[in-house]
Amino acid sequence: MMPNTTIFENLGLKEYQEVWTYQETLFNQAIDTKLYNREHPQSLKDVNHYLLFVEHPHVYTLGKSGTPNNLLINEQFLKQINATFYKSNRGGDITYHGPGQIVGYPIFDLETMGLQIKSYIEKLEEAIIQTIAEYGITGTRLEGSTGVWLDANLPGKTRKICAIGVKASRYVSMHGFALNVNTDLSYFNHINPCGFVDKGVTSLEKEIGKKVNMDEVQKILLQKLSEIFNLALKM
Repeated sequence: MMPNTTIFENLGLKEYQEVWTYQETLFNQAIDTKLYNREHPQSLKDVNHYLLFVEHPHVYTLGKSGTPNNLLINEQFLKQINATFYKSNRGGDITYHGPGQIVGYPIFDLETMGLQIKSYIEKLEEAIIQTIAEYGITGTRLEGSTGVWLDANLPGKTRKICAIGVKASRYVSMHGFALNVNTDLSYFNHINPCGFVDKGVTSLEKEIGKKVNMDEVQKILLQKLSEIFNLALKM
């Protein structure tokens, strides 16, 4: 199978809205190209896949199926803790992004990759599971919920290490995943993460007991994503 040529960008620390706008631009370009190709089969254009890594300043985002009440604080308190809030067009409920977290935004043409939405999400989860396994941590899936969890079968101990929320239109994806590496987990105290009131959150740092090298985790994660999605990266 031919590899999926993918443009990779590590955006560093960027505001959520700025990156969301950038994602939308790439997403719309991919859809426009697909529509052009359907109408002009004799002069096909390449549909580019993109993979963005980024860290965001403190921000809460609410998915289109989310409940606003899962944000447990008001606008004044948001300012006190230096955080912002956005209603997003991704799937899922509420989550937090902040420094020390690897946020990944794949803008993939799932059709050319031969993927359905369900299998796409499963592959994202698998890449995270394999990444944290490099640190001796066993991640699993939780029935009825996306993302990667620890101790999913132990009530009272179940905790999420990676949230996933995506959007897809005409089989082009956007939004993605957020892996807690050295994340300040106290920010999760102000929400019901992903709508759950009975499950916790964790990070690589918390599980290992020390800070983890972000560049190293990004490198491992990029390798796992490349293997699982058969990506040929253009840096």
